[in-house]
Amino acid sequence: MSQPLTLEALNAASRAQFTALLDGTYEHSPWIADAAWAARPFATLAALKHALVAAVRAGGREAQLALIRAHPELAGKAMVARTLTAESSNEQGKAGLTACTPAEFERIQQLNREYNERFGFPFILAVRGPRGTGLSKAQIIATFERRLHHHPDFEFAEALRNIHRIAEIRLDDKFACAPALGNQVWDWAERLASHSEPGYAERDELTVTYLSDAHRAVAQRLAHWMRAECGFDEVAIDAVGNVVGLYHGQDAGARRLLTGSHYDTVRNGGKYDGRLGILVAMACVRELARAGRRLPFGFEVVGFAEEEGQRYKAVFLGSGALTGHFDLAWLDQQDEQGITMRQAMEHAGLCIADIPKCRRDAARYLGYVEVHIEQGPVLAELDLPLGVVSSINGSVRYVGEVFGMASHAGTTPMGRRRDAAAAVAELLLYVERRAAAAPDLVATVGMLEVPGGSINVVPGRCRFSLDIRATTDAVRDACARDVLAELDALCARRGVGHRLEETMRAAAAPSAPAWQARWERAVAALGLPVQRLPSGAGHDAMKMHELLPQAMLFVRGENAGISHNPLESSTSHDMDLAVRALQSLLDQLAADTP
Repeated sequence: MSQPLTLEALNAASRAQFTALLDGTYEHSPWIADAAWAARPFATLAALKHALVAAVRAGGREAQLALIRAHPELAGKAMVARTLTAESSNEQGKAGLTACTPAEFERIQQLNREYNERFGFPFILAVRGPRGTGLSKAQIIATFERRLHHHPDFEFAEALRNIHRIAEIRLDDKFACAPALGNQVWDWAERLASHSEPGYAERDELTVTYLSDAHRAVAQRLAHWMRAECGFDEVAIDAVGNVVGLYHGQDAGARRLLTGSHYDTVRNGGKYDGRLGILVAMACVRELARAGRRLPFGFEVVGFAEEEGQRYKAVFLGSGALTGHFDLAWLDQQDEQGITMRQAMEHAGLCIADIPKCRRDAARYLGYVEVHIEQGPVLAELDLPLGVVSSINGSVRYVGEVFGMASHAGTTPMGRRRDAAAAVAELLLYVERRAAAAPDLVATVGMLEVPGGSINVVPGRCRFSLDIRATTDAVRDACARDVLAELDALCARRGVGHRLEETMRAAAAPSAPAWQARWERAVAALGLPVQRLPSGAGHDAMKMHELLPQAMLFVRGENAGISHNPLESSTSHDMDLAVRALQSLLDQLAADTP
C-alpha cells in the first residue's frame, strides 16, 4: 500500500510530479492538476480543492464538456466490460451498482439513454454521497429521474458540481484523511431526523413542530448528547423548550459567547435548516472538553425551540424569550386542532411562569454567532463551501385580494372585462421588474388563488401574497411604496378594487463589523476565498440582533441550495469546514479576551 499523499510533498513537487501525484482525482483529465500547480503552496487541503475547482471554472465550456464526457455511465458498458478506472470501479461498487438486479440494471440503462438524448453527455452523480459512504440504488435512480427534468444549462453545472464532489472524496483517499468532525455532525443530524410527526413519519417525511411528541424527543436527544457526549457543564430545557448547554470558561462567572439555532422544522422539511447551527457548536464543545481546554469566556449553545411559525402564528418563540419579547398573549393562540399554546406548554411540563426568567442580560454576553445552511443557490453556483453573511434582510409581507367582475368568458368582450386575475398578473410582473432593478432586493408573489374559478369565467376575485425583502429597511420600504402605488394605479386603470393587509414586518439585521470580520478571518484561515452575501431568509440571529451584536456563517447546500424541502442537503466535508471555522472564531476571541 502506497504512503498517503501530503501537502508538503505536493508543494515541493515539480509540475509534472504534481500532476502525476494527483492522477485520477479528475477522470482522465490531468490538465486540471496541471493548471492548479501554479497556485502552490497550499496551506490546507481545502485550498488545494479550491484551486482544482478554480482550474475547471477557468477551463471554459469545451474543456468542461470534455471533462464530463470523460466519465463513464453509471452501470454502463464500461462497468460491464470492467474497463472502469480503479476510482470509478470503487465508487460504483460501494453504491451497489455492480450488483444490480436485472430490473434495476434495465431501468438505469433506460435512464442513461434518455439522459444522453436530452443533454448530450453522461449522467454524473457522486454516488458515494454527502457522507462518503455511498448512496443506495433507490436514491441513485430517484436522483437520475429528477435531474432528467432540469434545464440543460443547470444540469451542465450540476454535473460539474458532482465531479468536484467525486474529486473531493478521491482526494481524501489519496491523503488518507476523513472529515471526522463533519461526519459527527452529519450523523447527529441523521439521528435527529428519525423523530417526525405522525402522518409524515410513515412517508419518511420530516416534520417537527413546536411541542409535538417528535419535538420533545428531539429536545431530549440534544440535551442527552450535550451531557453525555460533548461535556457541557450545565444542560437544561427552559420554560419555552429551548435546550441550553453551557461550557464554562476559565472563570465560571466570565462573560459568554452565545450561539445556536432552531430545532423545529417546517412540514416535510429538511434535516439541516436550524439544526446544523446547534450541532456544529456542540462538536466544538466536544473537542474543547476532550482536550481539557477552557476558554477565557463561557460558551453557551442554545437549541431554540421554535423559529418556523408552523404550529402557531407566533414565530421566534425560542429566541424571543431570550430577548424578552415573548408576548404572553400568544399563549391563547390555537393550533389546527384547537389546542392553545398554553395547553401545549403545560402538557409538555414547561413552567409558563418562568418565561420572563429566560431573558438574557446583554451585559453578561460578548455577542451572538450562528452557523446556518445557506438555503439558497449562491455558494453552490460559486463552488464555495462557506460564505460570510453581511446582513439579514429586512422583510415585509402582505396578503391581498383584487375584486373585479365575474363574467362569461365567451360573451364578455376583451375591452369590457374587469379581470381580477389579470390585474394581479400585471402586478406580479411589475414586482419582478422593480425588485430586479436594485441590488440585494427580492420581491415575490408566492400565492395566487382564484376562488371558485372556472375555465369559462373571467375571474371576479383573485387573492395573492406579497413578500419584499432587502438588506436595508430603506430599500425594502421604497420598493413596498412603489408596489403599492402601482397596485392603486393598475386597479384604477382596470376598473377593479382591492384590499391589502400587512401581516409581518421585520427589521434588517446587518452583521456587527467586528464579528463579521472574525468569520472572514476564520474562512481565510481555512485557505478559502471570503465570499460575503446577504441572507434573504429570517434567522434567530435577527431576533438576537435586538439584544447583542451578531454575525452568521453560511454553509453550502446541495441540490442548488434548496431548503424547506426533503432535498435539503449538505456534505460532511462542508460541515467539517464549518466546525473548523467556528473553532477558529473561538480561538480569535480567546486571543482578544483579557
